[in-house]
Amino acid sequence: MDKQGFTTGIVHGDRIAGTEHGGVRQPIHTSVQYGFERVEDLIGVFQGTKKGGFNYARQGTPTTAALERKITQLEDGVGTICFGTGMAAITATFLTLLLAGDHLVSSKYVFGNTNSLFGTLKTLGVEVTTVDACDASQVKSAIRPNTRMLFVETIANPGTQIPDLQGIGEVCRERGFAYVVDNTITSPALFKPKAVGASLVINSLTKTVAGHGAALGGAVTDTGLLDWGGYPNIADDYRRSASKEQGLLQIRKKGLRDMGAALSSEQAHSIAMGAETLVLRVKQSSDNALALARFLEGHEAIGKVFYPGLKSHPQYEIAQALFKGASWLLSFELLNAERMIDVVNALKLPIKATGLADTRTLIIPVAPTIFFEAGADTRRAMGISDGLLRLSAGIEDIDDLIADFEQALKRAA
Repeated sequence: MDKQGFTTGIVHGDRIAGTEHGGVRQPIHTSVQYGFERVEDLIGVFQGTKKGGFNYARQGTPTTAALERKITQLEDGVGTICFGTGMAAITATFLTLLLAGDHLVSSKYVFGNTNSLFGTLKTLGVEVTTVDACDASQVKSAIRPNTRMLFVETIANPGTQIPDLQGIGEVCRERGFAYVVDNTITSPALFKPKAVGASLVINSLTKTVAGHGAALGGAVTDTGLLDWGGYPNIADDYRRSASKEQGLLQIRKKGLRDMGAALSSEQAHSIAMGAETLVLRVKQSSDNALALARFLEGHEAIGKVFYPGLKSHPQYEIAQALFKGASWLLSFELLNAERMIDVVNALKLPIKATGLADTRTLIIPVAPTIFFEAGADTRRAMGISDGLLRLSAGIEDIDDLIADFEQALKRAA
C-alpha cells in the first residue's frame, strides 16, 4: 500500500500490523513476567541479542511496545521509549545522557517543573545555562567545551515564546551536540522536530497525544539524526549495539530498568486510543484558541494576548513557516490585573484547573500556582506577570466560549 496519511496510519496501524483474534487494536497485556520455552531465549532478551522479547514489565510490555511504535510513526523516528509521565521522560533523558561535569544549554522559557529539574541537575554536578533561545546567537554564545546537549520546547508554556528551532538545529549539527526538543505543545500533528535537526523528541503523552485528561504518560523518540557512536557519555555495556541504537538503549536501561519510571499497559492503551483522534482534536482546539485570541486582543478589558497565531506575536513568522497550526495554548493579561480573580470566577465553561490539552477548556492564574515555587526573579526573567492567565482551549463550540468570556469580562468590570 502507498504511504498513508497521518490519521489513516494511526487509526489502522494496529490492525495492519496484526493483532490477536482479529482485534482492530492491540489488547491490554497485564502480565508483569514473560516466560519462554527455551532459557536461551530468556538469556537473549536480557543480553539484547533477541529482539522483540519481553522479560519484566518495568522495561515494557506488548501494549507499551505497540504505543511506542505509534509514537515513532507519529514523529517519523527510528524508535521510542514510553514512560509513566512526561517529566519521567525528560528526567530519564537528562540523567542517563548527562554526567557530572557536563554542560546543558536550555531555553529559559520552559515548563515550571522542567525548570525545577534544572536545579536538581545542578546539585548532581551538571552545569545548566538558560538563555533566550528565540535568538540562536545567544545559544551559540553559551556553548562551552563541556557542552553536551541543547534543550528547547517548541512553544513555551505559558508565555508561548518560540525558539529559533532551525538556527539551534544548525548549531547542534555543526558541533555534534544532542538536540532535545520537547514537542508537547505542538505535538506531531502540528510539527515534527526532526525537520529542524532534533536528535531526540520528548512528548508528554498526557497532553496533546492522549488529549482527554484521563491518562498519564511520556515518550522519548530518537529521530535517527544523531550517530550515538560519537556521543561521549554512552556506557561501554551499550557500545556493543549498533551506534544508532545506543542512545535509546541507554535511556531504556537506565531510565526504565534502573529508575523504574514505567508506563502501565492500561495507561498505554488509553493513550493509544486517544492518539487516533489527535489531528481532529488539535484542529478544533487550535481553531478555538485562535478565535479566542482574536476576541481577547480586540477587547477593551484586555492588555496583552500571547498566541503564536496572532500577527502581533514576536515569533508569528516562525510559527507560520514551521507549524501547521498554533496549538491550543494561549495566555493573556487584563488591563486591570486586580480583577483577575473576579474574571476567572465569573467564567462558567473553562474549568479552573491545572493541566493542558484536555477536550475541555482549562484556565489557571500562572504566578500564584504553577510558577509560584519558581520565585519572583525567575518569573520576571520569563516574562510572567502576576496577572498572567493561561488558557488551554478545548473543543467546545466557539460561540459558547466567546459568549462566556464576554459575560465574565462584563461582570468583572
